[in-house]
Amino acid sequence: MRVDVTQDTFRLAQVFTISRGSRTEAKVLTARIKQDGVTGWGECVPYARYGETLDSVTAQIEGLPGDVTRAALYDLLPAGAARNAVDCALWDLEAKRAGKRVWELAGLATPGPEITAYTLSLAEPEEMRAQAAKNAHRPLLKIKLGTPDDMPRLEAVRAGAPEATIIVDANEGWSAEVYADLAPHLVRLGVALVEQPLPAGEDEALLGMERPVSVCADESCHDRASLPGLKGKYDVVNIKLDKTGGLTEALALRAAALAEGYQVMVGCMVGSSLAMAPATIVAQGAKVVDLDGPLLLAEDRAHPLLFDGAGVHPPDASLWG
Repeated sequence: MRVDVTQDTFRLAQVFTISRGSRTEAKVLTARIKQDGVTGWGECVPYARYGETLDSVTAQIEGLPGDVTRAALYDLLPAGAARNAVDCALWDLEAKRAGKRVWELAGLATPGPEITAYTLSLAEPEEMRAQAAKNAHRPLLKIKLGTPDDMPRLEAVRAGAPEATIIVDANEGWSAEVYADLAPHLVRLGVALVEQPLPAGEDEALLGMERPVSVCADESCHDRASLPGLKGKYDVVNIKLDKTGGLTEALALRAAALAEGYQVMVGCMVGSSLAMAPATIVAQGAKVVDLDGPLLLAEDRAHPLLFDGAGVHPPDASLWG
């Protein structure tokens, strides 16, 4: 068995901006594991917020033994992008060798389509209103905020898409005071959920704070070890495979979070259909699904995921799993 890793770049359909900066392309790593003429593959997106780079994650993957297994992987790599790509590649390899789909191997029901959010890039209010109007037919819009001037942007999006459900991602950009001031307006404008309003290291301020809108942990929640630190602060946890370190831990985190009374959101970094494919399995029945990465790209993998009025569909076997 051999593990290979390559860097791939996908052009974005337009500049994508969040409070931390802008980008025009998605740079991802693709792990391929070959055994007996069969190749399994998986994708990850190294994220600087978590101290990851393309080079550091490549080194982690290249340092693995050639006979790595999913069980051994969790002792060899921490939760993060490198483990995600390899874990998903191993799932894909196992499914191809067995002639079964991944959900069959995991003992899960056959997945179906799930409505996904569509993310509006951070911009000036009038531009965000135009983005919202262009995408007003979508049932669920996600707004990237996290600046001192967020209210005009939120008002503009609601004006542009009066019927859409709106969720907000502050990307750790607010203080407790700003969030408290904004909360009544979030209710007024029909916001259904707020993602990570405060920095992960400063979210103790959420303890005891009134939460008229559901608050979701993103940067504060990586894997099952994160759950004890979320009590009393959050209502929802955002599961991303690049944080959990793969499908194996993502499924375990979903089960643990639901058992502890949290609702689940399934999100993504900006990547291709290969990165979203395993997440569609975790997304079944989630409160919020945010797997729009391929919709933001100008180019994608061969045999990409299907997005239609029913939502994002699970992958065809020709793509993954």
